[in-house]
Amino acid sequence: MNLLHELIAARVDAWRAEGYPCADSPAIAEILSHAVDDERTGHLRYLRKAQFRALEVYWFLRLVEGTPRIPDLYARCFPKKAERREALGLSAKVFEDADYDFDALFARIRADNAFVRANHLESLRETLTLDYPSYILALAMGAGKTILIGAIVATEFAMAQEYPDGPFVQNALIFAPGKTIIESLREISDIPFSKLLPPRFEKLFTASLKLTFTRDGDKELSGVIDGSAYNLIVTNTEKIRIQKPTVRGNGQQFRLLANTKAEEAEEIANLRLQKIASLPHLAVFSDEAHHTYGQKLLGKWEKDPDSGEPVFKEQGIKKVRRTVDYLAQETNLVVVVNTTGTPYFERQPLRDVVVWYGLGEGIQDGVLKEVAGNIKVFSLDDEHGSLLVSKIVADFIDTYWETRLPDGSPARLALYFPTVAARDELRTAIESTLAQRAIAPAVLLAVDAKSAETVKAEFYRLAHDPSAQHRIVLLVNMGTEGWNCPSLFACGLVRRLTGSNNFVLQAATRCLRQVPGNATPARIYVSRENEAILERQLVETYGTTLSDLNATQAERLEKDIRLHKPDLPPLSIKKRVLRFRRRADSSGVSPLVFQRPDTEAPLVGRMDTWSIVEVGGRGQLTRIDTEALHAEPDALDLYSAAGGLAANYHLPMSELLAALRAVYGAGATIPVHHLDALSQQIETQRREYEEDWQEVEIALALVKPDGFQRHTDADGAPFYTARISFEKSREHLYRMADSFPNQGFARDKSFHYEGYNFDSEPEAAYLEQALNVIAQYAGNIEGVWFTGGLTDPSKTDLYAEYLGEDGRWHRYTPDFVILRKDGKCLVVEIKSEQHRADIAADLARADTGQPPRSREGRKAVAMRQLTDINPEQLTYRVIFAGTVLPAEALEETRRFVAQD
Repeated sequence: MNLLHELIAARVDAWRAEGYPCADSPAIAEILSHAVDDERTGHLRYLRKAQFRALEVYWFLRLVEGTPRIPDLYARCFPKKAERREALGLSAKVFEDADYDFDALFARIRADNAFVRANHLESLRETLTLDYPSYILALAMGAGKTILIGAIVATEFAMAQEYPDGPFVQNALIFAPGKTIIESLREISDIPFSKLLPPRFEKLFTASLKLTFTRDGDKELSGVIDGSAYNLIVTNTEKIRIQKPTVRGNGQQFRLLANTKAEEAEEIANLRLQKIASLPHLAVFSDEAHHTYGQKLLGKWEKDPDSGEPVFKEQGIKKVRRTVDYLAQETNLVVVVNTTGTPYFERQPLRDVVVWYGLGEGIQDGVLKEVAGNIKVFSLDDEHGSLLVSKIVADFIDTYWETRLPDGSPARLALYFPTVAARDELRTAIESTLAQRAIAPAVLLAVDAKSAETVKAEFYRLAHDPSAQHRIVLLVNMGTEGWNCPSLFACGLVRRLTGSNNFVLQAATRCLRQVPGNATPARIYVSRENEAILERQLVETYGTTLSDLNATQAERLEKDIRLHKPDLPPLSIKKRVLRFRRRADSSGVSPLVFQRPDTEAPLVGRMDTWSIVEVGGRGQLTRIDTEALHAEPDALDLYSAAGGLAANYHLPMSELLAALRAVYGAGATIPVHHLDALSQQIETQRREYEEDWQEVEIALALVKPDGFQRHTDADGAPFYTARISFEKSREHLYRMADSFPNQGFARDKSFHYEGYNFDSEPEAAYLEQALNVIAQYAGNIEGVWFTGGLTDPSKTDLYAEYLGEDGRWHRYTPDFVILRKDGKCLVVEIKSEQHRADIAADLARADTGQPPRSREGRKAVAMRQLTDINPEQLTYRVIFAGTVLPAEALEETRRFVAQD
């Protein structure tokens, strides 16, 4: 384990197993635990596995490790010098030359160009020169890097609101190169933050969030207030970078002011960047950072024309880093996060990578389509181009022509050509192949950078419109990064492709984007000229090979379930609810005593004083002073302030009035921004509460449509879906209504959503046998529904709560509910035979007032307590089974259904 991200992953596993302990900020455990909606299966509420793993790593570094710089992190994780040297990718010779002294070696790497160049240490030099924490989260395409950034920002802001004086981010800047990627970042505005944050955090976060996308012409980010908090600013790099001023109008006047020629003026931050620099507690996110981690990672070596020595010309990431360096100097920069698709630079691991989720893992987890056994390499020369495209098109038609996505989109093929001339030359062969199959040439769409806007519109339509007619797309310098077309099942690389930014790799992998519910693998067609290029770019970008990719199979599947019965009747039952009340005996309670809060009025902006100073013979603008500007504080009279606090805390008005007069004086006014601090003092002094369990009448919803994603069909009617994920080995347990003998009856009496994702064969068998029983007494029964697959409280109210060994409350959702037309319910749980003894013992303990000891016993006791409160309406039964359902398993079900 000599890679940093591998060691961190192991430590995060241990942290997770312990429940995310953090003494100074325990709320992080509540936030991270909220991401899991089913403890039994580990199913995530919204994030994908890769996203959640990266979020865990991020918070581990922030809270457990204290947000260290990368060199310090290596020192902690690899205390032995030999291990650290190996982890940093340093040769033994280099370390020996530095007399085994890391400080001396790092100093040389920072200063010695020839040494860095000779030993290929450019990326390590960049790591060592940063004065702030900066991490790379490397996740392959399709893993959802934009959603991950949104999750980090949301959890940071929530923690900042929970701990106002803590070391948490209160403002965030997200930037990416180019307009295409910033458009994809707009997905952030659609994130359902209620699925990322527990309710008590989400409401305040949503009310406070100020989301800004930079607009052309808005030079000063007019929607952002200097010094304010909870701003999320999304921009492309060009709109905020440090850049030289453009001289317009009276250029001579500018030269006189700057005391130098305009072309020699020091680069300065533009107005947007200055506004961002005014924001405190800032985090910077660089999305799709591989654009600057490519062949121009930091720059390139060039020979100095005067000395003849190699010098390093800054490019790419270095220019971006100079912008971030400026922000680090002007405000308290908390952390920098770079998201990218690769942990490598020219086959060398980047040492800043703290998370790596590769292409193979994406395929295994069902995030990407499989290509196992589906990479076809053609050993044909250019002169046989017509034969090549004919074979590709014929194979695609034979394999995919009848393939459809769950939304009805037909499978599509993209063919990539090096030039328009090559495409036009080979188009005749493609049309001939279609004619032989009686397919009209209208299915073809030829697109290149110079195509008419109407043609490009048809091209972009393919990504989202199932009715788009084009099935085979002929591309020249189009259809790579930024084109996410889920219905693309095959890509063909025709003739030798050239271009920067891994064009061959981007083209070949466009067809890997997966859609829940699809089980058909993708296919890649490669000409001999492109095979070597693709192999090299796979190794350099993902650290994998064509043979690895060709052998990787999916280990997880994603499915979209669809809600069929959003209006199931609720269950009207009684439930015990824990509330807190003030103790009746208040004798001995001391009178309230306030301390005047030492808090400033809200900051509304600042006034900066700038000067032109001479540095190295050149004029440079420098900020020499900053004055905070506070709003004139709003105030309340004593009676209004006392009345508000008394109402909030159910305290006598006279007591509040006396306490306020004692600290502010009679007739004084109370600044509104003092009220929060005064409230905290009341809570500290009057924590005189006790538990109060009450029985209340509730309408328990078996299914809640608001917890699903709402869509509209072609007729404008709404329908609801949710995404689930499970291991591919359990695919046989995923059942649809049409997998039952009488599918019409199954859909009528069950399948309130489709499909059901069972945990075991006995569960699936129970539903099938229960439907057979119900068929004999159909007039008695509303339905039998598998409820064990929905555990998210936003989707169902059917759960019981129990106190776990960790001292926290957990939810338990039973497997089945059978509802009779007279309103009575049978609640059924299918359990493994191995839990029989523990559950029986804990139920017996509960009868004598003793607490349960086992996890499964706690669940059973909690559910029985709910049914005991409602004996006329609810009956709870646990059925124990081995690998098959026992013959007597449905005896109780039969009696209940028959109303015996």
